[in-house]
Amino acid sequence: MNLKNKMRLTGSLFMLISVLLGAIASHYLEPLLSSEAIASFQVGVRYLTYHGLALLLFSSIDVGNKKRKRSFFVLITLGSLLFSGSIFLLSFKEVLPFSIGWVGPITPVGGGILILGWCFSVWYFIKKT
Repeated sequence: MNLKNKMRLTGSLFMLISVLLGAIASHYLEPLLSSEAIASFQVGVRYLTYHGLALLLFSSIDVGNKKRKRSFFVLITLGSLLFSGSIFLLSFKEVLPFSIGWVGPITPVGGGILILGWCFSVWYFIKKT
């Protein structure tokens, strides 16, 4: 599968997952989780949506070469999985019978990777103009 299609598939999967998880949060998590935990869960959904859209958009933008596009793809995908994924897990920490405190430090790592991906994008467009 070429990179353009990988970006489109990953972006589409992020969108599908975010719609499904958003619906679950809105309709089924209220009896299980506190309002703070649901709000946190929705942050994960929102960021997964944003980055799914970004992958879909960037799949069609010419960024000069395949290496640049692949770097953006990897940074945004990895950052999204770590950031949103850790938020999803941490939202359930109140109801799980075991500790998931070790997941907490993953969130800022994922956020940092997302920031790096966007810095890379800004750098490219500044360089291009």
